[in-house]
Amino acid sequence: MTFLRFPEGFRFGLSTSAHQIEGYSTADGGGRSIWDHFAHTEGTTQDGDTADVACDHYHRWREDIGLMEQLGLKNYSFSLAWPRILPQGTGRLNPAGLDFYDRLVDRLLEAGIAPTATLYHWDLPVALQQLGGWLNRSVVDWFADYATIAFARLGDRVQQWVTINEPQVVAMLGHVGGQHAPGLRDLWGGLRVSHHLMLAHAEAVSRYRATGQSGQIGIKLVMGPADPASDQPADIAAAGRADAWGSRLFLDPLLRGSYPDILLERFPEAWSCIHPGDLERILDSLDFLGIDYYFRSVIAEGSGQMGVKHLRGPGPRTAMDWEIWPQGLRDLLLRLARDYPPIPLYVMESGAAFEDTLEGGRVHDRARQEYLASHLAAAHQAIAQGAPLQGYFVWSLMDNFEWAYGYAKRFGLIYVDYPTQQRILKDSALWYREVMQRGGLEFEG
Repeated sequence: MTFLRFPEGFRFGLSTSAHQIEGYSTADGGGRSIWDHFAHTEGTTQDGDTADVACDHYHRWREDIGLMEQLGLKNYSFSLAWPRILPQGTGRLNPAGLDFYDRLVDRLLEAGIAPTATLYHWDLPVALQQLGGWLNRSVVDWFADYATIAFARLGDRVQQWVTINEPQVVAMLGHVGGQHAPGLRDLWGGLRVSHHLMLAHAEAVSRYRATGQSGQIGIKLVMGPADPASDQPADIAAAGRADAWGSRLFLDPLLRGSYPDILLERFPEAWSCIHPGDLERILDSLDFLGIDYYFRSVIAEGSGQMGVKHLRGPGPRTAMDWEIWPQGLRDLLLRLARDYPPIPLYVMESGAAFEDTLEGGRVHDRARQEYLASHLAAAHQAIAQGAPLQGYFVWSLMDNFEWAYGYAKRFGLIYVDYPTQQRILKDSALWYREVMQRGGLEFEG
């Protein structure tokens, strides 16, 4: 066993999102989101589950911060619910919604926990979807106006902001594949949504910088390596196309000021949404880059729009049927450090769902501890090889509403008994508490 010590000041944290834990979206004058509508549509979620109650964090937030204190947590990433603050997405403000986040941030700071606030984690107000949502270029200003309200109210205390969580998922699962809200299936529309997401991010960053506030602002991208299935040129080329679709579609405009040529060539009709000056606005709009890493892709030459085929890798699987491949995180971090301009990196989500069972009041989730240990070790190795990684946030603080999977998958370090809303620290939570206290972990490998 070797003790892997992380650099001084490295930020260990935990993450959640509003729609997945808060519940009661319309309480005290709040509005409905596209996920409220989507989950209430028959056949969209496992067992017909909705986030109407979720973890009832909206009422139990004090208890939940108490659990964070028990864990010795110093960094917590959460999201604001846009329709809780602006029920119609624009116009009339809901003071009670802002007050909720005001109290939450104050209590976190009293507990010695630094807040990271995400402005958008997939809960677009229904009223804006009725106007076209992310397909409508006006969403850039709608989002920036909402962001400006959040900055004005919370920016004196929140020192780290994330504009948009996983734009890849918003565009591809929400607008191309239809598995997520708003449930659309439109390839060209999904690419247009991708561009509008980048513009909305950039405009929010511009508004933030204009405030003169001293914090940092960035974005969260979900990524993993696209590894070729063989050393054959056809598979290598297919992996490059998969990487352009899954990662570079967002990385390149943010850090290079351009979209990948392969996407411009294959989908020429989709890019009429790009106006003069757009790419200049998007470039240089990051103080840091947040990374959500869960798995890699193994790619062979295939069919379809991108000519790729996804294969199953040889690694063990989580309850989500995702391959456990920690070296993919190391490879991703080193690739970002090698291929793109230098920028601080944060792993903002990393975690796994397993078949957790409550036994005698305990959850012995050894598999989750091993998962996190191996991924932290991969992150440590990347730092040693030059990756500018500044922090690692585990997904998630507690079990929650896992989107289309409803409550069937558990990612949390805290077990939630949904009928009673009882919270129970899993063994992984106690293990992670020790990691945070010691600034590193014992690892064999």
